[in-house]
Order: sequence, then structure tokens, then C-alpha cells
Amino acid sequence: MTAPINLFKQALAEGRPQLGLWLALANPYSAEICAGAGFDWLLLDGEHAPNDVRSLLGQLQAISGSSSQVVVRPPMDASWHIKQLLDIGAQTLLIPMVENAEQAQALVRAVRYPPQGIRGVGAALARASAFNRTTDYLHTANQQICLLLQIESRAGIENLEAIAAIDGVDGVFIGPADLAADMGFLGNPGAPEVQEVVEAGLTRIISQGKAAGILSADPALVSRYLQLGATFVAVGSDVGLLVNASTALVEKFRTEIR
Repeated sequence: MTAPINLFKQALAEGRPQLGLWLALANPYSAEICAGAGFDWLLLDGEHAPNDVRSLLGQLQAISGSSSQVVVRPPMDASWHIKQLLDIGAQTLLIPMVENAEQAQALVRAVRYPPQGIRGVGAALARASAFNRTTDYLHTANQQICLLLQIESRAGIENLEAIAAIDGVDGVFIGPADLAADMGFLGNPGAPEVQEVVEAGLTRIISQGKAAGILSADPALVSRYLQLGATFVAVGSDVGLLVNASTALVEKFRTEIR
């Protein structure tokens, strides 16, 4: 038996747009609800959500019976943490705050077994290999790992082509919020100056033959990014959906009792 086929990686390689949802509630129950909605991919956020390896594991298990593919974002580019996420079954990782080609190359090595990389060999203990029941996991896992790198600073934008050109990088994701902050537009990723850089960045990624990704809850911006050729686009978050729906619900009935 070989490592499971990474359908998300396959879709990106074929250029098929994939719509995603950011999950930050850090809960298997809500993750399972969102998994039933039909999104192509769901992002489990370990950077800004209160997640640890155990909570991410529970969400991976909750989503596993759905058609949605999982992307996991660790809090930073630490190889020891990446190893743990791969072992619990994550096949696609989005690494934040990547700024240069050397960092990108190190991350490619972090997600691969030797001799191509430095991932520790602990498959016999890991969910990723079905606890060693996937008999050829060690020899097939590298091919099914999808590595996405997040660019969210002026330094990253400056080195964008060099980062995207690294063999083993499957896609590059632009983070508008942090990029806007680094450009002096804190809290205003929709600023024309920021959007000019974002749109040019997406085009530059695609010119390197790599998948381009982004997050936005603005339908007009999402449409624009898809028109530019972005192929993995998150269109909202579980937190945003809950905040908006709960606020709208109470306001609807508040007007009836005033």
C-alpha cells in the first residue's frame, strides 16, 4: 500500500481552482460541520487559532470522512513541528512568514524523508502511515506532500520569484493582512497600494509555474483573484461566519422588541 493520493495537490497541478474556508474555532465538532458544506479545502490554523497538535489531530479525524481536503498552517517554520504535523496525517502544509529562497529550500527538506530531506522516520508510530499498515508509506510519502509557502512581507514580495522557483514548492500564498501591515497599511488590506502589490504578486507566482493562493471574504476581490489565475482561494472563515450570522440574528429580533 502506498501513501494516500493528495487530491488537493493533484487539483493544483491540473490548474483547477479550489475554494477554501479558514477554520480557527479549534474544534472537531465545528470542523465536521464545515466539512459537510462542500468546500474543496479547509485550512486548520495553528498560527492564530488556539490549536496544538492534539486539537489539530481531532479536526483531521473529524474531516477525514468528507470530500474536503485539509491544509494545516503551523505557527512558524520549525522543522520539529512540521514533522509532528506530517506524522498525524497532514499532507498539505501552509508555512507562514517565508521571506527568501534559502528558507523555502529548508522547508522543502523539512517535509521530505532522507536522502531528499530531513523528516524523521517515525512512520511506525504515526497516523500518516495508518500506524505502519500502509506498507510502502516511507517510499511514497514524499510525492504526496504539498508544500505551500505564505508571503506576507515586503521582503517576501521582493524575493517572490526566487522563492517560487524552488523545486518542491507546490504553491505560494499571499497573506494580505500582514503584507498590508508591513507596507504601512495596518488593518487595511484593501488599500489600492496593497492590492496593486497583491495582484502583481499573484501574476508573478503564476509566471513561475506555481499555484497562487490568497484569502479574502470580499466577493469582488475573490472574483478578481480567480480571474488573475489564483487556484486556491479561501473565501471566509468559520469565525467570520459565526460572528456575522449571530450578530445578524440578534439584530433582526432586537428591532422587533424596540
